[in-house]
Amino acid sequence: MFSKRFEKETFKETVKENVKTLYRKTVEEATPQQLFQAVSYAVKDEIFDDWFATQKAYDEKDAKTVYYMSMEFLMGRALGNNLINMKAYKEVREALDEMGIDLDVVEDQEPDAALGNGGLGRLAACFLDSLATLNYPAYGCGIRYRYGMFKQKIENGYQKEVPDDWLKEGNPFELRREEYAKEVRFGGNIRFEKDPETGKDIFIQENYESVLAIPYDMPIVGYGNHVVNTLRVWDAQAITDFKLDEFDRGNYHKAVEQENLAKLIVDVLYPNDNHYSGKELRLKQQYFFISASLQALIAKYKKKHSDIRKLHEKVVIQMNDTHPTVAVPELMRLLIDQEGLNWEEAWDVTTKTCAYTNHTIMAEALEKWPIDLFSKLLPRIYQIVQEIDRRFLIKVREMYPGDENKVKKMAILMDGQVRMANMAIIAGFSVNGVAKLHTEILEKQELKDFYQMMPEKFNNKTNGITQRRFLAHGNPLLADWITDKIGDGWITDLSKIANLKPYINDENARREFMQIKYQNKVRLAKYIKEHNGIDVDPRSIFDVQVKRLHEYKRQFLNILHIMYLYNQIKEHPEMSFYPRTFIFGAKAAAGYLRAKETIKLINSVAEVVNNDRSINGKLKVVFIEDYRVSNAEIIFAAADVSEQISTASKEASGTGNMKFMLNGAPTLGTMDGANVEIVQEVGEENAFIFGLSSEEVINYENNGGYNPQDIYFNDWELKRVVDQLMDGTYSHGDHNMYKNLYNSLLNTQCTDRADMYFILKDFRSYAEAQKRVEEAYRDQQRWSRMAMMQTACSGKFSSDRTIEEYVRDIWHLEKVEVPSGQDE
Repeated sequence: MFSKRFEKETFKETVKENVKTLYRKTVEEATPQQLFQAVSYAVKDEIFDDWFATQKAYDEKDAKTVYYMSMEFLMGRALGNNLINMKAYKEVREALDEMGIDLDVVEDQEPDAALGNGGLGRLAACFLDSLATLNYPAYGCGIRYRYGMFKQKIENGYQKEVPDDWLKEGNPFELRREEYAKEVRFGGNIRFEKDPETGKDIFIQENYESVLAIPYDMPIVGYGNHVVNTLRVWDAQAITDFKLDEFDRGNYHKAVEQENLAKLIVDVLYPNDNHYSGKELRLKQQYFFISASLQALIAKYKKKHSDIRKLHEKVVIQMNDTHPTVAVPELMRLLIDQEGLNWEEAWDVTTKTCAYTNHTIMAEALEKWPIDLFSKLLPRIYQIVQEIDRRFLIKVREMYPGDENKVKKMAILMDGQVRMANMAIIAGFSVNGVAKLHTEILEKQELKDFYQMMPEKFNNKTNGITQRRFLAHGNPLLADWITDKIGDGWITDLSKIANLKPYINDENARREFMQIKYQNKVRLAKYIKEHNGIDVDPRSIFDVQVKRLHEYKRQFLNILHIMYLYNQIKEHPEMSFYPRTFIFGAKAAAGYLRAKETIKLINSVAEVVNNDRSINGKLKVVFIEDYRVSNAEIIFAAADVSEQISTASKEASGTGNMKFMLNGAPTLGTMDGANVEIVQEVGEENAFIFGLSSEEVINYENNGGYNPQDIYFNDWELKRVVDQLMDGTYSHGDHNMYKNLYNSLLNTQCTDRADMYFILKDFRSYAEAQKRVEEAYRDQQRWSRMAMMQTACSGKFSSDRTIEEYVRDIWHLEKVEVPSGQDE
C-alpha cells in the first residue's frame, strides 16, 4: 500500500522508467494508452508486495477460504479502484499532475474488463471488493473471456453487437500462472472395471477431447488494510500445439480442431443458446471453469492437509446462481475417482462444502439441460447426477409416500432434462435468496416443495454494493463533501452515513448537496453531448433507467409513457410541464428480439422528440450506447430519479436501485425486489411507489382475470399511444416495425399471455406516480430533503453488510490481519 509512505518522486521515476522500458519513449512522447500502461505497472508493483504478504498470512493461519464461483465478474476499470483502495488516489493524481499527465485521461484509456454483463456479475465484483476490505480469505473463480458479451453500437437506432476486444492492448493487472494449468475433458465414453487389489469400482474416461485451462490471476485490493485477494479467471489452450505432421499429411481439419475447441470455450460470455451448438458451448464453458477451479482448490488443500474428508473445514464453495451447479457432481467425481472416497464419504464432503445463491424466480433462468446433450458431453458427470437423483427420490418417496407429483417437481432428471437448480438445492447446505421479498417468494411459491422438506437450508441475504466504487470513486464531489461533514468512517462502515441525517434540516447543507448534484449533471450532459450529439439541460429532471434490457424490467412501459407525455405536450402546449430528460442505457441479449425492438423504439422516439422544435426542449430522450460500469458511475452520480419499474415479483433484488439511492436519487418503482427494503429505510413519503403488488401479479398469473384489451378499449389516450406503434409515427411510415411489441401487449401471437408483464395494467398508476415526481421536484426544499434522505439512509445496502451476513450464517470464515508487504 502507498498509504504508509507514498514516495512521490520514486513513483514519478517508476512511471518514467516504465515508459522507457515498455515503449522506448519519454513521457512527453508517450500516447495516453502507453501512459495508462506505465502508470498501471507502477501501481501493480506496489500491489504485488501486499499480494505476496496476504498469501503468506493466509498460509500461516491456515485460514478457511471461500471460493466464489461465477460465470460473470463485472469488474469495471481497475486502476482508479485500486488507487482508491490503496488510499493513494489523490497523491497519484498530484504526482501525475506534476508530470503534466491528467489522471482522468489515463483512466479513460482503460477498457472495462469484459468478464460480465449484468447485476449478477457486478454483485460478484462488489462481493470480492468487500471480502478483501473485511480481511476475509477469498478467491473469485470464472472465465477469462476474450471478447466479453459484446460491445454495443447503435446504428440507425438498432443495437449492433461487435466484439469487445478489451485485451487488445494487454491487461497490466493480470498475472498468467501457467504452472497451475489443469486438464479438462469432454465427451468420449466411460469404461468400468474393478480394482483387482481393493475391489473398488474404477471409471475410466476414454476417447475424450480435452483442453488445458490456464489461470490468470487479478489482484483484488482491500481498502487500506494491505489485503490483496485474487480473482482467478481461466483461459483455454489446446493440449497439443498445432500438429505439423497432421498438417503435412493433409489432415488440416484434425490439426486445427483442438485449437478451435480451446478458442471457442473462452471467446464470448453467454453465447446465443437458441440452438444446439450454442447450448453445448455454454455447458462446456461452465464445466471448463468449474473443473479447473475444483482441481486447483483440491491441489492447494492437499499441500497442507492429508485428509480430504475434512475439505469442508478449510474450503467453502459458493455457487453464484445455477451456472456453477456442475460443481456438485464434479466435486463428487474428483473425490470418488481421483481421491478414492466411497459415495457416502464424498457426498458428506460435497454437501458440507457447497452452498447456492438463487438469483431469479424467472423459470427460463433456472437452467435446464437436455439429457442427450449433457450425457454426451459429460458422460461421467451424468452418471453421478443419475445417482444423486436416484438416492434423493428414495428420500422424497419415504417422506411423501404416494405423492408422485412431488417427485415430478423435485427430481433432477425429468422430462428429458437435467434441472440444475434442483441439484443445487439438494446438494447445497445453504440456499439463499437475495432480498426479503425474493426469498419469501422462493419459499412460498417457486421452491415451495424444497422449503417444506428442508426449511433449515433456506435463508435471505439482501444484496449490497460497494460504496468505494459507487461513491468514493464514482462521485468524488459528494464523497469529499460527506467526509467533510461526518469523517471518512463511511468508506468501510456505510451505516455511519446515517450521521448525515441532522444535516437534512440544514438549508445550507441541502443547497451544497444539490449543487454537487448539479455539477454531476453537467458532467453527464457533457458526456451525452460528446457521445450522442444531443444537448440536454442539466436543470431539467434527469429521469434514468439503466439496466439489462428484459421485458420484465419494463423499459417498454417507460418509453410508452414518454410517447404519452409527448402527445400531451403537443396537444396542450400551454400546459405546465417541468422539463424532463429521460435517460436509458441497456444491452439486449443478441438473440432476444423483442428486447432489441424496444431499443429501436426508444431511439426512434428520441429521434422524433429531440428534433421537434415546437416543444421547446421540454422533453429529451437519450439512449446511452454500451452501458457498462465506467459510464454507470457517471450516470448514478447525476440521476434525479431512479426508475425501478419491474413487474412486481419478477426482480429478485436489483442493485442499481441501491447505487442510485447512495447517490441521492429517489426511487420511482414498484414494490419489487430490494425496492421494498429501500422504501422501509427511507420511508414511503420519500419514494414514488406505483403498480400492482407481487401478490396481485401472482394471483393474476395463477388464476387469470386480466384482459389487457379491456384497458386498451376503455382508455382512449393509452389506446392512441399503443396504436402509434403501428401507425408509422415512430417508424417513418413502416407499419410492421413494432408489430411484435404491439402484439405482446394485446394478444398471444408472440407471447404465452397477452401483456405478460402487466404494462397496460400498471400504466395509469405509473403516469400518476410520474406526476407526483414533477410536483415534488418543483418544491426544491422538499426535493433536496428527499434526495439527501436517500444517501443518509443507504447504510444497509453496502455489500460489506451482506458479506458479514454470509460469513456469519454460511461461510464461517475468520478475519486475517496482513502486515504491510513493504518495509516500513
